[in-house]
Amino acid sequence: MSLLLLAVSFASYAQDEVKQRDKGEMKFETTRHDFGAFSQDSAIVTYDFVFTNVGKAPLVIHQASASCGCTVPEYTLEPVMPGCQGKISITYNGKGKRPGVFRKSITIHNNGKQTPVRLYIEGEMIETIKPVELIQDDTLYQNIY
Repeated sequence: MSLLLLAVSFASYAQDEVKQRDKGEMKFETTRHDFGAFSQDSAIVTYDFVFTNVGKAPLVIHQASASCGCTVPEYTLEPVMPGCQGKISITYNGKGKRPGVFRKSITIHNNGKQTPVRLYIEGEMIETIKPVELIQDDTLYQNIY
């Protein structure tokens, strides 16, 4: 009886391994992007993460979710065939946010071998300093002296 149970579990394991081997697989050029420093005036920045399906089956992205609402992922909706490329565009919108360093993660759920996959963006939004307007009126100057 135990021999039969062992044979069934081995067959199940072998079948799972074949299924896993026949899945799609995302291979990214990079999983991190640093926007560097940018001003509040240009507070919307975008980066495209490009991946290749190096697996043996079509790869489908089911969901991409960001760690906060200021980061919006958009991704290839149709299946990515083996050997073909897809992309995930990440837009960070810092308008109305405090200046400073940020780090955000994006979680990608797919039907491939590795799920979830995490992508990361970072950068530093610099406060825009508005130039001081020249005083056209002499009254302030006269009141000082």
